[in-house]
Amino acid sequence: MDRQERRLAILVRALDGGGMQRNTKRLAGAFAARGHPVDVLATDVSGPIRQGIESVARLVALAGGSHVTGRLLALRAGWRERTALRPLLLGGGPGILAHLPALVAYLRLARPTALLALGTQCNLAALWARRLAGTHTRVVVSERNTLSLVVANTRRRFRRAYPALVARTYPEADGIVAVSRAVADDLARTCHLAADTITTIPNPVPEPEDRGADDRAGNAPAHPWLGPDQPPLILGVGRLNWQKDFATLLEAFALVRRRRPARLAILGEGEERQRLEARARELGIAADVVMPGFVDDPFAWMARARLLALTSSQEGFGNVIVEALASGCPVVASDIPGGPREILDGGRYGSLAPPGDAGAFAEAMLAAMDDPPARALLVGRAGDYALGPIAERYLALLLDKELE
Repeated sequence: MDRQERRLAILVRALDGGGMQRNTKRLAGAFAARGHPVDVLATDVSGPIRQGIESVARLVALAGGSHVTGRLLALRAGWRERTALRPLLLGGGPGILAHLPALVAYLRLARPTALLALGTQCNLAALWARRLAGTHTRVVVSERNTLSLVVANTRRRFRRAYPALVARTYPEADGIVAVSRAVADDLARTCHLAADTITTIPNPVPEPEDRGADDRAGNAPAHPWLGPDQPPLILGVGRLNWQKDFATLLEAFALVRRRRPARLAILGEGEERQRLEARARELGIAADVVMPGFVDDPFAWMARARLLALTSSQEGFGNVIVEALASGCPVVASDIPGGPREILDGGRYGSLAPPGDAGAFAEAMLAAMDDPPARALLVGRAGDYALGPIAERYLALLLDKELE
């Protein structure tokens, strides 16, 4: 089998700085390192991860077309799901439908051996596109979030149709992946899928040589709060959106700040920036809070932080938890269905606090600052999420082979 016949593709919505996008780069690099040419397909290629993607894979921009054409194609591909498809066809459907013709054209022209889709919209689009293209490309879908919570917390009609669409469409996939046991259990229960058809593969942490470029160069990250003799730094990492609930982190930090000197850095960008900045001012902590935006290499910050706090209201996995553990950084996380409880093993490798409870988070952060877990314990736990073995598990599904 020659290299062209083993070409792999990864489908993702955008190349912004989220955990899904960072994992796209990691998996693409791991596949390429194992001799597989990789195409990364995206509907928006303008994000900060673009350069990293292009260093390991061929980036393919899926051109957008008419939403009407995309919806008609979806109806043609999903005629068996036509009742569930109604919310998509009445307007306000997922933006990826406008890119469905381009995805069909890609499959017919490139004919990759296998396609890995990331996220519900991409999963559905990939399976519909294969129907329309008439190719034999293997399709592995990957569910990244607790779907029942996505449906419960949305105002979008098309998202409320996800369970019915998934129930009728995912069984056609050559592999169904969930990023945590909780996501797998929820997917089976919500969409009436057989539990034994879902494979749990967690998200990987980068290899040690790919972490902390600033540290390897012997330079501290360019922020004065990370220098020596500074107050303890609490770190938050993620998109500035409702799901990450950084408002609770600000309130918890304000309680910590009343009791001792400390600072808070939130790495990420998003639509809630102005609201969060205003809330920091209201709480009187603005002088001790910084939001430097998206940071491509959070490991250098994690290595110098006193702890990482994850206050998300929902989280399928929680990449930043594993990244923090790999950096030897203690973690306090929301005790929510999904990855946080699994990664921290119910509290063995970090602290868990009720979501939305600023007081409980403040107490947990103070305790972690006073009595942090042993660094070796945290780094050892991160080793359970090493990129190499996780990439091999994906390749086993994508290439229909036995694990060695």
